[in-house]
Order: sequence, then structure tokens, then C-alpha cells
Amino acid sequence: MSIRFRRNSLWLLFTQLRPVQWTKNTLVLAALIFTIPRVSVAMLEKTIAAFILFSLVSSCVYILNDFIDLEVDCNNPDKRHRPMASGRLDIRLALGCGFFLLLLSLILGFTLNAWFGVALIGYFMINVVYSLWLKNIVVIDIFTIAAGFVLRAAAGGFVISVRLTPWFLSCAMMLSLFLATGKRKYEYMIWHKGNAASRRVLEQYSPELLNQLSSVTAASVIMMYSMFTFSSGHSQYLMMTIPLVMYGIFRYFQLMHVENQGGRPEIVLVKDKYILGTVVLFTVMVITLLYCFG
Repeated sequence: MSIRFRRNSLWLLFTQLRPVQWTKNTLVLAALIFTIPRVSVAMLEKTIAAFILFSLVSSCVYILNDFIDLEVDCNNPDKRHRPMASGRLDIRLALGCGFFLLLLSLILGFTLNAWFGVALIGYFMINVVYSLWLKNIVVIDIFTIAAGFVLRAAAGGFVISVRLTPWFLSCAMMLSLFLATGKRKYEYMIWHKGNAASRRVLEQYSPELLNQLSSVTAASVIMMYSMFTFSSGHSQYLMMTIPLVMYGIFRYFQLMHVENQGGRPEIVLVKDKYILGTVVLFTVMVITLLYCFG
């Protein structure tokens, strides 16, 4: 009976780490991909380690967020089934595991690269301030989310000692703003249907504002990525991937505004065959073009 209980607790703990959301940390791989064909085995190993460490630190953030938002999550139709919100996972066990993983990840992060370790600390601290304060300030909340994605992209460059261009980092920020806006739109829709226990900041948004923000950030993603392909120093054949970026944005628009699926972009990435196919094709094209033309 005790063995079964421990197995159940381990599974709940693993679920609480939200491994499905680790797909967000694939942005750490961007620096490696755009370094082709100068990639070495050591760079590949460091990037994989960086992805794992960022995933663990992000899981620590999820544990902290769920602890802080426990009461709100219990009344949220999507989040009330989470291990901590449902009461199935002991809160002390989750917090203890989160502290251990955070400490281990930071130590290993500084072992990989000092600036990468700083990026890990920065990412965690930004999310702590977000959870305690910034998530309740309109517009600042989605900019804080975007900052976390920019840190992911920059950290991928730090760990292999490669500098990413300002255009690429700007593209990462605009893409994350676009996804964060979609998430807020979905949360606003849920709140407007009567979920009074949702985020307080939603009272300061409106459908019109969120639609405008989505349009502006979507256009900015396409523009920033286009400028990156022109000025990154790589082959201008990278321009061939611009239509894929445009299609991915338009498809996500359709899912967000027509099918109301913008609340969990990490799920959309895995489950929507068109989005997933576009990401795979984009990655293959970038690798092929850089390998063949530099």
C-alpha cells in the first residue's frame, strides 16, 4: 500500500512539473540552430543541458505559481484538476521538491556558463515578481511573460558563447507577446462567462484591446523575422522561410479567434497538426539552408 502511495505521489509530482509546457523552452535551441554549420558536439551537449535546466527551473516556477494561486485555481474550470489545486498532492512535498530542483539547476547552470547561470536566476526572479505583483498590472503582465522568453533565447546563446542579433531577440519578444495576448484573450473569455475567481487584471482588458494587441504583435513578428533573415549575416535564402512564419501566425490567429484555443499555446503546438507540421518544416528548412548556403 505504501509503495503504491509513493508511486502515486511521484506521478502527481511529475504532473505538477507540467512537462507538456517544456516545449516553451525549445527557444533555448534557437542559437544552436542558427549557428549551423559551425555546430560542434560540445555545443550540442551544452544546449541539451541548457534545455533540461531551463525546463527544471520553469517547473519550479509552476510549483510556486500554483501555490500562490491555489485559491483561484480551485475555482478555475481548467486549473482545478491540477495536483495541488485538487488537493491530491501534498503542498509541502511539492514546495520541497521545487526548492531542491531550483538549487540543483542553478548550481549546474553556473557550471555550464556563468552568464547562463545569471540568465537562470534572472528568469526565476522575474517570474517570482510576476507571480507576486506584476501579473496584476495591465499590459505589464504580458511584457513580463515576454521577458522570460527573451531570456530563454539569450541563454541559448550564452551557453555556447554565440551572440544573437537584436532582430532575433526582438522577434522572440514579439512572438511571446503575441502568444501571451492570446492566452489573456482566452482567460478573458472564461472570466466573462462567470468565473469571478479569475485574474484581477482581466477587468482592465477588453476584447477590442486584446484583438488590437494580437494584430500589432503578429505583424511585428513577421516584420522582425523578415529583418532578421536580411541582416543576420546568414544566407539570404533564409527569406524562403518567411511564408512559413506567416502561415504559422495566421493559423494560430484562426485557432485563437474562431476555435478559442489560444489559452494553452504549448498544447496547440503539439495537438494541431498544421501548426506542428509548420514548425517541423520550418526547422528542417532552416537547418538545410544554413548547412548548404551558410
